[in-house]
Formats: sequence, structure tokens, C-alpha cells
Amino acid sequence: MSTTEEPTVAVPVAEEPKKTEEAVANGDAGGAAESAAKKKRNRRKKKKAAAGGGANAPGEEEEEGEDGGEEAPAASAASEDAAPAAGAGGAKKKKKKKSKAGGAGGAVQQQQQGGQPKKQQKKGTSNPNHIRVLGDWGADYPYGQTSPPSKPVVTLFPNGDYPTGEIMDYHQDFNTWRTTSAEKRELDRLTTDVYREARLAAEVHRQVRQYAEGIIKPGARLIDICEQLENMNRKLVKENGLQAGIAFPTGCSLNYVAAHYTPNNGDFTVLGYDDVMKIDFGTHINGRIIDCAFTVAFNPKFDPLLQTVKDATEAGIKAAGADVRLCDVGAAVQEVMEAGEIELDGKVYQIKSVRNLNGHSIAPYVIHAGKSVPIVKGGEATKMEEGEFYAIETFGSTGKGYVNEDLECSHYMKNAHAAHVPLRSQKSKALLANITKNYSTLAFCKRWLDRSGEKAYALALKNLCDVGLVDAYPPLCDVKGSYVAQYEHTIVLRPTCKEVLSRGEDY
Repeated sequence: MSTTEEPTVAVPVAEEPKKTEEAVANGDAGGAAESAAKKKRNRRKKKKAAAGGGANAPGEEEEEGEDGGEEAPAASAASEDAAPAAGAGGAKKKKKKKSKAGGAGGAVQQQQQGGQPKKQQKKGTSNPNHIRVLGDWGADYPYGQTSPPSKPVVTLFPNGDYPTGEIMDYHQDFNTWRTTSAEKRELDRLTTDVYREARLAAEVHRQVRQYAEGIIKPGARLIDICEQLENMNRKLVKENGLQAGIAFPTGCSLNYVAAHYTPNNGDFTVLGYDDVMKIDFGTHINGRIIDCAFTVAFNPKFDPLLQTVKDATEAGIKAAGADVRLCDVGAAVQEVMEAGEIELDGKVYQIKSVRNLNGHSIAPYVIHAGKSVPIVKGGEATKMEEGEFYAIETFGSTGKGYVNEDLECSHYMKNAHAAHVPLRSQKSKALLANITKNYSTLAFCKRWLDRSGEKAYALALKNLCDVGLVDAYPPLCDVKGSYVAQYEHTIVLRPTCKEVLSRGEDY
């Protein structure tokens, strides 16, 4: 029941004029009775004052109605007539109102009449419900982190025991034995160091996105959002060359742009209230990458799109597992995705899986490690394997459900499988050396090259792309006017279970 509905109960307002008229009509004939009634009412008021509720006007009026004899049924009828107009059951409203009269309950009612929501935001909460379909983080930052964050996450866990992600059993019949297998438990124990690095990267990601969800608001420039997020990422991950840092540029793709957009320097695009923005960023510790994304929207009309895509991602996570075929994950995602629909400007759109975008396996320092996780049925029958890391990500669109490369490129990545290519240009050689030193095979963007001090590198970068040493990743776009949403988590298929490493309070 909303806070604006409760004050509409009209019992006290209906009783007071009627009581006054009746008292005037019976003035002389019922003087003694009126005097007795007044004494009775005064006694009740004194009792209520002693109990801490004497100042509650609605409570007093209800008691006076009881003294009025024939007025009580009339007041009850007025209450029942008023309740349907407020859109809820009259009896329930009347009961709730009486329980709140006086004492602490009166304070609650007064607070609600002032327009405050029933669920008060906790002090320090960084996501005050302005981003749709995301949960609240709760009070302040965890594990002794400051607000805003200033301590590298590794310093919050001196014993190296980092938070575990969400543990999910393998639910497939052919996998249930893994949970109790002594051999699998031992294998799990032997890979603890790998999990520890991934969990540290995941905790950094959680705290960075907790910070980011508090600063992302309509009117902000996308380049400012990305740079603030990335600077916080560098601080919390305790950036140290290729040992710890950002895994890839922050994606902030808007509306019909599904992925691979980050603003280049000089791009001052502003986030609007009616925009749908995908925030996709990563962290890594010794190449163990956490790839995780969510969608930002402020207008509630986009809730069905966001909720459907989030549910589809959860369906993919649930379906994934050791020895599970990739095509089965895609079928599970599509079933949930395409059951959703959204109404925009009076027109209903079925939400479509973007059929040429996929999740993917992840390897050390390699974001796309070779296996693709489809989000439609009919994909590869290749099996997921124990020990693999996966980014389970889904994209839902109100457009065609198919993307093409468009707009100015900002994302680049060194080709991990490229053969040696002799370069004639000294500028190209120097740029390649810079890329190898700072990013290895991790993705980077033009803003980062600017930040590293590179000047006039456009021709050299084009040369590296032309010879196949560096790959360009332009923005991927559905049809203009459509909206695309994305949610993503990183999971690891442990010998005994699967762990959703990047799970947080928000999603």
C-alpha cells in the first residue's frame, strides 16, 4: 500500500459535522445526557494522554464516534464508501490506521503523510533506487572500506581470504555426483590459488560498481562517468602493470548500440533520462578476468526490457555447467528472453535475443578464449568443461535482434594468435611495444593511449590493424530507434559446483 493512499480514509472528517448538528438539535432536552457524555469523553482523553496517544486527532474522533450511538454505523458506511475510491479494501485500511494511532505508530503515520517512502534508505547507500531493476547495496561499503572507496581491496583482507561468489550446485542429473565426490573435492582444493585471484578481482568489481551506480545520473557526460569509474577501478585493484588492473575499456553503449562503445577524447555525449545504457567493465588479477555488465535506465517504462534480459542471464547461468552443451544454454536463454515484451509509445514489442552476440569462455589475459555461449537455440554442441571460466551475457533488443559494426571505433586488442610481422614504420614498432608492455593481449582504447602519452598515433594504429597484429572492435548496433539491454556475470565451473564470481547485492 502506497504512502499516499493511507491518509484518504475519511472517517474522522465525516463524523465531526454530524456530531455537532446532533448536539445542537438535542441541546435542551438532553443536557444531562450530554454532560455525562462529555465527562466520559474527558476520562477517555486523559487515559489516552497517559498512554502517550492523547495528541492523535484521528484516534480521538473514532472514540467520539462510538459515543454517538447511531453515528457509528454511518461512519462505518462512510469508511466503506471511501475505501474503493482509494483502490483498496476499506476494512484493511481502517484496521491499519487504528493500529498506527498514538505513540510510535502515530510518528510512523505522520512520517508517511509527509511523503516519505515506507522503506527508508540506509545511511551510506550508494544506489538510492534511481537505477531501475537493481537491488540496493545496503549501508556503506563492506569489509571496512571507506565511503567513497579509497583503500585497495587487497588491503582489506590481510589473510588473503576473499569473499566467495554465489555457489550453485550442478542441477543436471549427470552432474549431481560431483558434489559428494572426494576426488572432485580434492581437485577443488588444489585450484584454490586460481579462485583466490578471481575472487579478489570480483570483489574489486563489486565495490567499483557500487561506487559507479551512485554517480551515474541523467545529465552526466559519458566520458566523465567512464573516467571516474576507471580511476576508481585502478585505485581499488591497486593497479600494477600486468599483474593487476583494468581488463578492458569501460563500455557505456547507449540505446540501439549494444556493445563496444566507449567515448574517445572529444566525445561529450550526455546521458539522458530516457536513455538505456549498458555499463560493461572488467578487472583482473594476474590475468584472471572478471567480465560483468548491467544496464542503466531511469525511466520505469523500460523495466520490462531490463527485467526480461536480467532473467534471461539468470537462466543461462542456471543452465551452464560442466559437460553441458553450449547449444542447451542458448536454448534456455532464448526461451526466457523471447517470452518477454514491452510497450513503448503505445506499441508492443517482443523482446528478441541478439542472435549474433554471445557469451564466451575466458582464459588468462584473453577475454574471448575460443568458446562462444549462444543466446539463441541451435548453436554449437560443444561441451563446457570443468575448470573453465565463462562470461554468461545476454542481450535483448526491441529491434531486429541483429547487430552490425557502425560508428567510430574506440576498442582495440592485440591479436593473441598473430604470427610475427616485420614492421617498416618506426612509429608502428614503438606503438606495438607500448601496447605489449601495458596491455599485452588485453583490450585497450584510444583514451588509454592518450593517457600513456602517445601522440599522433592514428596512422601507426591503422597500420597495426591492417597487418593483423591488432584487431579493431567497432561499436555493434541494432537498428536506430531500438533499445538494447545487457546483463552479464562471470562464472567458474569448479569440480564440485559452479561459482558465480561477480554476484553482488545489486544483481
